[in-house]
Amino acid sequence: MDPAIITLCVLAVAAFLFVTELIPLAVTAMAACTALGILGVLPSKQVYAGLSNSTVVLFGGMFVIGAAMFKTGLAEAIGVAVVKKAGTNEIPLMAAIMLVTIVLSAVSSNTGTVACLMPVIIGICQAAKIPASKELMPLAIAANVGGTITMIGTPPNVIVTGALAAAGLPTFGFFEFAKIGIPLSIIILLYTLFVGRHFLPVHNAGDMDEEAVKAAKEEAGSAGDAPKSKTKMWISGLILIGVVLAMALGLKNLPLHTAAVTGAILCVITGCLKEKEAYAGIDWVTIFLFAGMLSVATAMDKTGAGKLIADTVVGMMGANPNPYVLTTVLFLISNILTQFMSNTASAALLAPIGISIAQSIGVDPKPVLMALGIAASCAFATPMATPPNTLVLGPGGFSFNDYVKVGVPMCVLSLVVSVIIIPIMWPFH
Repeated sequence: MDPAIITLCVLAVAAFLFVTELIPLAVTAMAACTALGILGVLPSKQVYAGLSNSTVVLFGGMFVIGAAMFKTGLAEAIGVAVVKKAGTNEIPLMAAIMLVTIVLSAVSSNTGTVACLMPVIIGICQAAKIPASKELMPLAIAANVGGTITMIGTPPNVIVTGALAAAGLPTFGFFEFAKIGIPLSIIILLYTLFVGRHFLPVHNAGDMDEEAVKAAKEEAGSAGDAPKSKTKMWISGLILIGVVLAMALGLKNLPLHTAAVTGAILCVITGCLKEKEAYAGIDWVTIFLFAGMLSVATAMDKTGAGKLIADTVVGMMGANPNPYVLTTVLFLISNILTQFMSNTASAALLAPIGISIAQSIGVDPKPVLMALGIAASCAFATPMATPPNTLVLGPGGFSFNDYVKVGVPMCVLSLVVSVIIIPIMWPFH
């Protein structure tokens, strides 16, 4: 059988398993690249080459630094201080919650941020007699959009960067995502404050899934009720600032992944994290899913499977399709998929296809992949779209339709903002 057809068959099975999650996402990704090796599509040396990719190393290092922020209590302390200073007026409280969540989610776990702030927000709402639903949905929205600001803020950003690297193309810089992430975050924040909040249901706080909140905190590395050391808080904060500065300066001897690993090592050496806590702080699902799909992307490129998909999509849109229209269509596909499946999986599935399509019509793949990545992160419209959405479901007393009413207009707004800003920041030609 033709290697391209074999690759497409493996990709189709992977796509089905990503959507249904019959088996874990990471297992699906690793099984896909393993199958391509067994079937002779990939040489043995390339089957697991994704695990040595520098972007995987970068993500691992930043996971550890993010875990240190939660373990020392720094992230929680910052969030709680800002939220409490906002007072008990509904709109200023909402603005403070969203602002601090956006900032924290840009450099650390969005799930961990929501898990740490949610109990505090519920307590403030009960004391001030504000419906908890009015503050919890904005918390989840801010956590999702905040991740779009940096490369490590959300897995889709890493996925699209890695896909470009795997294809031998120029990649995105660490802060390059801020060109779209910051404007998008500001617009979503303002929309929520002045328009979106009117679509929010009025419910008092329901019962929290204590186990889910605890698990989310532990996954992020939170110390829970353990005594906090202010010294270690400062150290973890300084390490994060140092790593971010090193990345911003673009030092030749200190590339992004080296800076991240250096920061992770310092977190352990200084006692902000124990060695086992550092390992536990790494989101291994994202690591293995990313690494596995990198190898699948390589197979799609080498066998021509990606070109087959690209030619089919482009053919359906007629000769010389407008790149703006094509980007809009791909944004919609990515955004719809991410409402029902992992945003990491949807980005991993579509990134290599996006590159093939862009190349087939002779445009720069960067704006196409940026649109795919941003669309995958705008997971506002269903409770299962992202863990932050799921965490606030019970305490906010939300129904599926509540997410649809609030989230669909935001998805449309995100599409409009992206189609306007992305081609300006990353021209097609």
